[in-house]
Amino acid sequence: MGVFTYEFETTTIIPPARLFKAFALDGDNLIPNVAPLAIESSEIIEGNGGPGTIKMINLGQRSQYNYAKLRIDEMDNANFTYGYSLIEGDALTRRPEKISYKFKLGAYPEGGSILKSICKYHTKGDLEIKEEEIKASKENIARLFKAVEAYLLVNPEAITK
Repeated sequence: MGVFTYEFETTTIIPPARLFKAFALDGDNLIPNVAPLAIESSEIIEGNGGPGTIKMINLGQRSQYNYAKLRIDEMDNANFTYGYSLIEGDALTRRPEKISYKFKLGAYPEGGSILKSICKYHTKGDLEIKEEEIKASKENIARLFKAVEAYLLVNPEAITK
């Protein structure tokens, strides 16, 4: 087994606390509404929403996959850090054993936030992760991020601190 890692970074004018709440705390309700082609629904099937919680994600028409089960690995509200692992789903069929994501939001010097994302593919055997898979994953993260950002910009009363 090997681990393949890539990073992704982007910025927004949305403050870190609001963006963290939108993604990590209210994401199960918000994301299916702002990006239904990516995620149709999300529900907690075990746990209380904190670390150890298992979620069932039904993926949308834009995805080549149908579902994913995620486990929340870490959630730090004070430091705006959220980590989870894809532990089951058709995306893992003959693919990595698991895929782990960690997001960290920080204050951007000109205002707003900087999002840093680290993705780790825990592979089985000699499986190699292809560059087009990495590119597609980065594009999906960026698209989802921009959808949430656009929603928050046009709905200033939604997801407040």
